[in-house]
Amino acid sequence: MIAIIGLLIVIGAIIGGYLMEHGILLLLYQPAEFVIIAGAGLGVILISAPMSTIKLMVQQLSGLTKSGPTTNDYMELMRIIQELLNLSRREGLLALESHVEAPESSEIFKKYPSFHRRHHAVKFFCDTLRLILTGPQIQPHELEALIDMDLEIHHEEQMKPSSIIQTVGDSMPGFGIVAAVLGVVLTMQAISGEIEVVGEKVGAALVGTFLGVLLCYGFFGPLAANLASKVEAEAQYYAALKQVLLAIHNGSSSAVALEFARRTIGNDIRPGFSDIADAAAAASSGGDKR
Repeated sequence: MIAIIGLLIVIGAIIGGYLMEHGILLLLYQPAEFVIIAGAGLGVILISAPMSTIKLMVQQLSGLTKSGPTTNDYMELMRIIQELLNLSRREGLLALESHVEAPESSEIFKKYPSFHRRHHAVKFFCDTLRLILTGPQIQPHELEALIDMDLEIHHEEQMKPSSIIQTVGDSMPGFGIVAAVLGVVLTMQAISGEIEVVGEKVGAALVGTFLGVLLCYGFFGPLAANLASKVEAEAQYYAALKQVLLAIHNGSSSAVALEFARRTIGNDIRPGFSDIADAAAAASSGGDKR
């Protein structure tokens, strides 16, 4: 929501300042200039991005008003980890196998919607835990290298949309110049006409330059930064999962595993030590205390 408010402030400040100088708002309405610039930008996206990246871009843009992982999301993560560790302690690690093999139908996973709806995080967690449970004996450094490789590939994929948007944004001033040059060509065609007509065509050409610069620095650049920051926030969530998985493989206690995960969380949303203890207690009692 803050991102939308920011975009509205950008638009309001520019239009408001223009009107304060007694500008005529209708003069900024130049559909042809917008078609040139927006159409060229769309073409850049189609040229530079495969369809999978375009779909991911649409998905990330649709969640523009959503925030990254919150303290409550991490608290819920701690509760599900504690409940799974409690189950493994009572019945052995193999008791987790049914939940790992079918997380979509697991009663434990369903109790924690914040984690359950992060489909890739669930898949990453279950695939790694499955390897620990049923795979060949793997050394701690091998497991960590495998996790890091998985997370690096996922992070690169998630960063592609913001990179493409930044590329399009960087091209906007150039497309604005293209629109302006085409406007000058049209002005030259009408140079022998009335001065009012020539002035209108020059104004339309300058609007193209204005739009290109505005879209670059007022929209596409900030939008790319917003998407990138959300990807980084999600990467922190995966880092917490990584520490839990490594602790489980090393045979650490649940308290140690949760503390390793807690220390990877940024200070602004990191739960307190007592909060984690309360979450563990809630999970131990059946996960009903939220």
